[in-house]
Amino acid sequence: MELRHLLEHHGIKPTPNRVLVARALSGAGRPVSMMELEESIDSVDKSGISRTLALFRQKHLVHVIEDGGESVRYELCHSHGGADDDLHVHFYCESCHKTFCLEDIPVPAVDIPEGYEPRTVNYIIKGICPDCR
Repeated sequence: MELRHLLEHHGIKPTPNRVLVARALSGAGRPVSMMELEESIDSVDKSGISRTLALFRQKHLVHVIEDGGESVRYELCHSHGGADDDLHVHFYCESCHKTFCLEDIPVPAVDIPEGYEPRTVNYIIKGICPDCR
């Protein structure tokens, strides 16, 4: 799906800055930090990127991944509805501090006790990536 259509599908007006941030997220090929986005998008300032990510988060266009490192990472959400149907495992490299999507490994089902209402799932495996081995 083209990025402009993806934004519209999530109820987001595709302004030039929003398209740039979505393109950077899409082109990264892995979850990226705010600092990595700032480095890859020199035409949008930090506050503009931050506002865009907040909107994307509100409209369920990005997954926010807390990888146990120093920062939060973001990746485009490819689900086509209210529920996240693209949840997958992530791998955090303790050497290069990059987070990778393991899209072929779904997040395992977990039985939650009655009365609890899960909202998000972060499944992180930590270790050393192939490039750092």
